[in-house]
Amino acid sequence: MKDHIVVLTGAGISAESGLSTFRDNGGLWEEHSVYDVATPEAFERNPELVLRFYNDRRRQLAEVAPNRAHELLAELEKTYRVTIITQNVDNLHERGGSSRVIHLHGELTKARSTRNPATIYDIDYRPIELGDTCEHGSQLRPHIVWFGEDVPMIEVAAEVARTADHLLIVGTSLQVYPAAGLVHEVDFDVPVTVIDPGEPATVSRARVIRKGACEGVAEWVSDLGKF
Repeated sequence: MKDHIVVLTGAGISAESGLSTFRDNGGLWEEHSVYDVATPEAFERNPELVLRFYNDRRRQLAEVAPNRAHELLAELEKTYRVTIITQNVDNLHERGGSSRVIHLHGELTKARSTRNPATIYDIDYRPIELGDTCEHGSQLRPHIVWFGEDVPMIEVAAEVARTADHLLIVGTSLQVYPAAGLVHEVDFDVPVTVIDPGEPATVSRARVIRKGACEGVAEWVSDLGKF
């Protein structure tokens, strides 16, 4: 059976494609606080602002492309079983060629009913406007896990992490829970590598590559047969 590589990715890998991130702006995303655009309360208070914010993010996503890190992770599927667990809401992993992607925090190119979270629509890069409703008449909202909401895919991700033969962590500071807790689901003898140019959170047994996503993933892939 092929080794199973589980990859946990965060904002750092998307930033190298040119996407703005909260992480790089001190909790702001192009001057917007997370509390203004990424909470259920924000949507209730000012739905027009929140919809406009995510419409802009969706428009930006349509203008960027997967980078070499996304492509290298996809190419690993030729030799290994690979599952991507991403905190990102973009579709760059899929566009880069990865076939197994778990989105912990939702997907920017999908919308869902405000009344029934299970009613989800693919919207590609189209905007969501006030008055756009689901088949039952409820306003549509971005299919995004906002701060303060449950993370419905976390148990699926935890089950996947328990089957890892290698864990690769790319572009995330491991500060956001419950995603950060996934590292503790991996068996203790599984090799763990963290790729981050900054100061990553402590993973006691991890190998750390202090480089950006593209350069770091290329280095890790070239060394993969050595560990």
